[in-house]
Amino acid sequence: MTQFFLPAAGILGALAVAIGAFGAHGLRGSLGPRSLEIFETAARYHLIHALALAIVAIALRTLGPSPWLSAAGILYGLGILIFSGSLYALSLTGIKVLGAIAPLGGSALIAGWLCLAVAGAAITPKG
Repeated sequence: MTQFFLPAAGILGALAVAIGAFGAHGLRGSLGPRSLEIFETAARYHLIHALALAIVAIALRTLGPSPWLSAAGILYGLGILIFSGSLYALSLTGIKVLGAIAPLGGSALIAGWLCLAVAGAAITPKG
C-alpha cells in the first residue's frame, strides 16, 4: 500500500485541480447554478481527500506499516471515487438517483478520518 498511496495521491490531486478548473472555466455557461455548486463540492472534497491520502502515504513511510493507516488510505480512495464521482456525474447528467450514491462515498470518507484518528492514537511516542 505504501508504494501505491503517494503516487495515487499525486494523480488524484492533479485530477482534482484539472477537473475543478474545467468546472470553473468550461462549465460556467453550461450548467445551472445548483449543478455548478454540486460540481464544485465534488472537486473540493476530491482535492481535500487527495491531500489526506498523501498524508497517509507519508505517515506510512515515516511510521511504518499500520492497518489503520492503510484502511484510511483505502477509504479515502473509495470515498473520492464514490462521493466525488457520483456528484460529478449528477451535476453533468442531472440523473437524480446519483445523488443517493454520494452518502456512501461520504461515509467512506468519514470512516477514513476515523481510521486516521485510531492510527494516531495508537502511535507510541519515541523516547
